[in-house]
Amino acid sequence: MTASASILVVDDERGVRTLSADILRRAGYQVDTADSAPVALGMFNKGEYDVVLADIKMPAMDGIELCRRMLADRPDQVVILVTGYPSIDTAVRGMKEGARDYITKPFTPDEIRLVVARALKERRLAEENERLRRDLRSKHGLDSIVGVSPAMRKLFETARKVARSDTTVLVQGESGTGKELFARAIHVHSLRAARSFVTVNCGSLVGTLLESELFGHVRGAFTGAHASKMGLVSTADKGTLFLDEVGELALDLQPKLLRMLQEGEVKPVGGLETRRVDVRVVAATNRELTEAVEEGRFREDLFYRLNVVGLRVPPLRERREDIPLLVDRFLRASALKARKRIEGITDGALEHLRAQPWPGNVRELENVMERAVILSSDPVIDVADVADGPVDPAPADEAPRLAPPPYPFEGQSLEEVERHHIEHMLQEVGGQKTRAAEVLGINRTTLWKKLRQYEEDA
Repeated sequence: MTASASILVVDDERGVRTLSADILRRAGYQVDTADSAPVALGMFNKGEYDVVLADIKMPAMDGIELCRRMLADRPDQVVILVTGYPSIDTAVRGMKEGARDYITKPFTPDEIRLVVARALKERRLAEENERLRRDLRSKHGLDSIVGVSPAMRKLFETARKVARSDTTVLVQGESGTGKELFARAIHVHSLRAARSFVTVNCGSLVGTLLESELFGHVRGAFTGAHASKMGLVSTADKGTLFLDEVGELALDLQPKLLRMLQEGEVKPVGGLETRRVDVRVVAATNRELTEAVEEGRFREDLFYRLNVVGLRVPPLRERREDIPLLVDRFLRASALKARKRIEGITDGALEHLRAQPWPGNVRELENVMERAVILSSDPVIDVADVADGPVDPAPADEAPRLAPPPYPFEGQSLEEVERHHIEHMLQEVGGQKTRAAEVLGINRTTLWKKLRQYEEDA
């Protein structure tokens, strides 16, 4: 918004209309005039004005009705009402109808310039905030999350519904599924989007340190507390507090978090006074909190207070139809980051990726694609680029033909037989752990755990 903004002056008194227009033109604005509300409404319908300056008391249609009709068509239109001192109450009524401001007659040139400049500044700030909100929705909104599978579509639908409320949300899912993406998207689509999104990793700190991080502390509260500090809960005031890995929260801190959720108050470590806060809480965990409740590691009342609305992000193995879309996004992003020309991926490589168990979920797939882009010598990603080791030439749905195991079963424990069989299978598939897990019929994570145990026992 610049000084060349367009203004429509509406007044049935020629002298006032002319004076107002002259003052605003000398200030650098483009000014049109109308001698009645119906004429102004016709001009408004044909063009666009940054500000409409309208007298309240006019025949045929007063300024308040003109304001109401303009805002019904364009809710963001800036209307400033002009009134005499005896009619200030009427001007206030016009503000309730949506007028941005009012000015009283008689006014000085400085007064009319000031009220118009203030209105334009407010409009500029509103437009800038809306632009930032659009950018946030584009970058961090639900539309930025890849997913066309039925499970993801249902998740998007629920997230959109809950975003506009202040309801506490618990996002559950395995590591790497994108829980934080959904938490941030809920914030971006909420009425708090213009405020802070503050993340607290409940598993990164323990004891007094985490309590201080959450609720703040007063000077001298503990060793090293040389100055008072405001906690992250207070930092998130009027915004969203994201409690990541909330299942790791220590038992002694859980009642304090529960109090904050129920009462909207925090008390800093070492402090005596509480402080009111207005935060929307979104929590996330990769743990089964119902099991933690049964085992006494998580308070039942806190669980229900967090789980007002529960969202479960499905693991990648349950949404395999999304893998091609994810691969395409990660390929583009990784190629841009690595400054390499990547033209695409072969069908064989894509099928290989679709067949994997993905214990690390979307994060693991992203890492695999980044590594493939970096290490590939060809502009087209192939199976060898995305495999853990040498590629088995056998089709993915066929187990390799194995030579008879070269070890005797007699005299061995079940654990020893299992270990020899796993090691033999790895040798047969060229060390490719993913392929070995498929043939063995076990999860790749299980295979990795067993191999680590074998190394520790060696």
